[in-house]
Order: sequence, then C-alpha cells, then structure tokens
Amino acid sequence: MEKIRLKQAIVVEGKYDKIKVSSFVDATVITTDGFGIYSSPETARLIRFYAKTVGIVILTDSDRAGMQIRGRIKSLADGGNVVNVYVPEIFGKERRKTRPSKEGKLGVEGMEIGTLRKAFEDAGLLEEAPQPREPVTKTDFIDLGLSGAPDSSALRERLAKSLGLPVKMSSAALRDAVSARFGREDFFAYFSKFIKEQDQW
Repeated sequence: MEKIRLKQAIVVEGKYDKIKVSSFVDATVITTDGFGIYSSPETARLIRFYAKTVGIVILTDSDRAGMQIRGRIKSLADGGNVVNVYVPEIFGKERRKTRPSKEGKLGVEGMEIGTLRKAFEDAGLLEEAPQPREPVTKTDFIDLGLSGAPDSSALRERLAKSLGLPVKMSSAALRDAVSARFGREDFFAYFSKFIKEQDQW
C-alpha cells in the first residue's frame, strides 16, 4: 500500500504511535511523550515552528488524556495551521500491553491502518487538491441546540457517536472536527438527517 505523503508535521503522543503512523504516512512525526508536552520547551518550539510554516496534524488517543494533550498542542500552535484528526472510540487492548488502558480504549498504536487512513480521509488530508471548508461557528452550534441548551451536552455526545468520534469532546473540539470533515453547508445537511433519525427513536 502506497504511503500517504503530507507536507504537515504530525504530532502524536508516544513512540509506538509514531511507529504506527510512520508505517503508512510519509511525513515528519513529533512525539509529545504523553504529558511530557507540558514540560518540554524543545517540543513546544518544534510544534510552534511547524504550525507557523507547513502546519501540523494533531493525532492523539480518544480518551480524556488524549483530549487534554490535544488541547495543549493546539494552544502551543498559537494560531498556526492546525488539522485535527480524530480516531474512533474502539474498546480493546494493545498487543504489547498486559492490560487495557484506564478507559479500556485502543490508542493510536492499537488501531488498524485502514481505520487510521479513514480518519485522515475524514479530515480532508487525502484529497489531491483540498478545498477550503467554511467552518461551523459557535453561533451555528447555539442555533442547532448543540451549545447553550439544557440537553446540548447529551446531543453533542449522540452526534459525536454517530460520526465515530470520541463522545466526550468539548463543544469547541466537536466544531473543529465537523468543520474539517464537512464544512458548514454539508454539516447542516448531515445534522438535519441526524435529527430526523433521532426523532424516529
């Protein structure tokens, strides 16, 4: 299988994630050493450099720790070019480990390559000439009931689950994900269909 070639640098959590990603992507891969991202000025400088030049792709695990690390990476990018790639929540255990993670979810290293390629595709990274996608806004989320309403959190969880995304994403993270995957207009169409399906239950 031919490798994906990316100009952006990919930021992952650990060395085993880097090994997995490097097996099917031809790109610079930076590791955060997990929460080491909070204490490594060198890694922070690398992230800022790539974000301001060729851009970065953030690929972390779907658990709470992965989401926290993702947020830290994004803040370090400081307004640079960032693409978020999200892996689905799949429960299981990596082969090299004796027991599952705290939340019982597979990390990036445990994902099938086909699953990871699909995640890159969903983020628009496999398009030969990717077109800019108009982002979904905070106001859009409020208008759709995904923010600011009593049941917004539960609705976001159901929406994330329907998309194969981590269900505990923040409102901002979910907006980033759907903006990358759909763009504003196509997301409205998807959401309309999603709501109709919800009403049938």
